[in-house]
Amino acid sequence: MKSMWMLLILLLPLVALTYIAWHIWVLLPLSALWKSLIIALGVLCFAMLFLNFRHAFDRMPLFVAQMAYEVGTSSLFVLLYLVMIFLLLDLGRLVHLVSKSVLYQNGYTALGIFALVLGIFVYGNLHYKKKVRVPIELKSQKPLPREYKIVMASDLHIGYHNPRKELARWVDMINAENPDFILIAGDIIDGSMRPIIEERMAEEFRRLKAPVYACLGNHEFYSGVPGAKQFYKDAGIHLLVDEVATVGPDSSIVVIGRDDRTNMRRKPIQDLVTPESPYSSLHTPHFSYKDFFYTIVLDHQPYNLDRAEAAGVDFQLSGHTHRGQVWPISWITDRIYECSWGSHQRGKTQFYVSSGLGIWGGKFRIGTQSEYVVATLK
Repeated sequence: MKSMWMLLILLLPLVALTYIAWHIWVLLPLSALWKSLIIALGVLCFAMLFLNFRHAFDRMPLFVAQMAYEVGTSSLFVLLYLVMIFLLLDLGRLVHLVSKSVLYQNGYTALGIFALVLGIFVYGNLHYKKKVRVPIELKSQKPLPREYKIVMASDLHIGYHNPRKELARWVDMINAENPDFILIAGDIIDGSMRPIIEERMAEEFRRLKAPVYACLGNHEFYSGVPGAKQFYKDAGIHLLVDEVATVGPDSSIVVIGRDDRTNMRRKPIQDLVTPESPYSSLHTPHFSYKDFFYTIVLDHQPYNLDRAEAAGVDFQLSGHTHRGQVWPISWITDRIYECSWGSHQRGKTQFYVSSGLGIWGGKFRIGTQSEYVVATLK
């Protein structure tokens, strides 16, 4: 089944490329040489996407690798929108709303499509750069010595396309909130440790003025967990891998960081909330954090929310979905996940699934937002 899905994922872009190449060939009023060069350039841009998956950029000079990453990953989104535009035009022809001349040897149509795609992605890039501050309120039924301010984020994806300069801007935004502590729900790293090490990005995290707690995401597995763990250590981030930390002046808050579900052997949430009691052999009730502390769980991928509810968790922060990054992929993520973005409630458990502060691949947000959460815990 897995190999079938992989084959389908590889075949779909090839079918899409062929479909677009044919449309470009019949649409452009140019010689065969020029049309061949334009199509070849598009295929080359798309091929760079696969170089990223093979970590081929790590052998290039840094600025070349950054450019190649941007072009390769952006081409995937351009491909998606060109397919949608040509499908819409073909549908128009099918119902006799679009004449054949519009799609054959027509420079005006070609310029119109180019202008439309350029406008969409310029907007998408500008919208991505705008980071949305999302305020939420958390209420504790357990006693707290005071009110807490927590900044939460996920999916920074620092690396070739989110370099140190961008990270520095995010650190300044978070510091301006003066939080008591900071939570990051995985995918701090995009995929390669090389740009992170060369740009010494750990130094930026050390500028944060509050303790930082984080869990692993699936992209830390792509970059290599040992290297990711060393980076977290260098950055002064408290990495919790199926581990628990107490927070606050009187340790009234418990933060549980789950290993990513990429690790099929990670501990169940119930075992983390209710650790093994040394007195269990005497049939005494197990100690449970939820009975005494406000309990926060960091779990990168928002699956099986019912298990967090059953474990009595007070609040869970997740990410991973990016809410699809661009429309209409957001429609797909909204149907895959119980909650693909935003606040959610299950019984007494509150959830927030972040669409991410950073992004994977091309820097475009269309119908979604890049965000950080500022929570008030009362």
